[in-house]
Amino acid sequence: MAPAHAHHKGGGGGRGGQDALPYKQAFELVENAMPVAQVVLVTTMPRGSLQIAQPARLPELFLKSYAREFHLEDRLTWQSILSGQPVEAAGVLGSSSRFATEFLQGSGFAHAAAAPLKQPVLEGYPGALHVYRTAEQGPFSADEVRRLGHLAEEIDQMIQKAREARRGGEQEPDIWLTPRPPARLFAIDERGHLLVNNQDFQKLDQRLREMIAEQARVRLSKLNGQAFLADRVQIADARGDLWTFRFVTYAKYPAIGAEPVVIVAMQPSCGEWALVRPADLAADNELARLIPALRFMRQEFSRGPTLGEISKQVHLSPFHFHRRFAELLGLTPKHYLLECQITRAKSELMSGKKELAQIATDCGFAHQSHFTSRFKQATGLTPTRWRRIAAERRSVQAD
Repeated sequence: MAPAHAHHKGGGGGRGGQDALPYKQAFELVENAMPVAQVVLVTTMPRGSLQIAQPARLPELFLKSYAREFHLEDRLTWQSILSGQPVEAAGVLGSSSRFATEFLQGSGFAHAAAAPLKQPVLEGYPGALHVYRTAEQGPFSADEVRRLGHLAEEIDQMIQKAREARRGGEQEPDIWLTPRPPARLFAIDERGHLLVNNQDFQKLDQRLREMIAEQARVRLSKLNGQAFLADRVQIADARGDLWTFRFVTYAKYPAIGAEPVVIVAMQPSCGEWALVRPADLAADNELARLIPALRFMRQEFSRGPTLGEISKQVHLSPFHFHRRFAELLGLTPKHYLLECQITRAKSELMSGKKELAQIATDCGFAHQSHFTSRFKQATGLTPTRWRRIAAERRSVQAD
């Protein structure tokens, strides 16, 4: 098979219009700095697994085999994230690695290196920049690997600047009773050791940390021979405010280590999802085509669009849309619509200008008692209590 770079020069920025993230420029930076056969951008996702996000027009077999099985073997990405350093394949994969022998060599590549990226697609979700070479091009030198690390830092800054421009100066309202840490992804092994983002994990309040550790322990004990368990979990912090996580438990995850591991993904807010464009996930057409549905739901949530209406936006049947949306994004359309409603309600509660009945109507709830019950189900607190705690927090900040 010919190397996967066959028709590529640059990286999937073309469909994003004025506010495209600078993947094309990023890839050109790398290609101008050193000889490579292929540059690939991999990101972690809120569903608790890895995703090839860039470039567009990669061979279908390359993408499908990665999505089906080789993301579990991708030590290149995980070791660069865990170490915070650029890594070279020979140093982290080992000669018997299936990722090297079947995935890379099967695609015509003999050498690879990767460098960590802070949040290449979604805020708080790390990833890695991969570079591959053919046998003829030879291995990456230590100096080239170091240079790749510096380029990745430069690319992080480019992406962050472009994301701020995409936000257009419009800051998402601060609707958190307890501040969220910058990182949204954690990994815990069966000894209870935190493997990634330990510093940010320590910024969570003590009750959240204890409950996450307990939930991880319970899930590891429940595997019972299953390869994989995934579920959505709400955990209350010290104020009683609920945080939503996706816990994904792997019996075997060679990409991280030999032991079982739990990936804990803090679910993005609807504002964070809203900053993602189809072009950000240009490598995967199926995932990219779901992204406009997020924007439609965020615009229309207050009138309660049906699943049929939403799926029509992306030209899929309701059944197929629902199944793939949940699989690829890690939440259901219903959960996302509720997230939009609750976010708007919190913003209105915080401003203090409207009565509860008006907020209920404006956010698309049938009536005030329906609003109260759904709000409490989603946050752990009644709207009145949530508003009181938010006001107390604001007055403390003002002092």
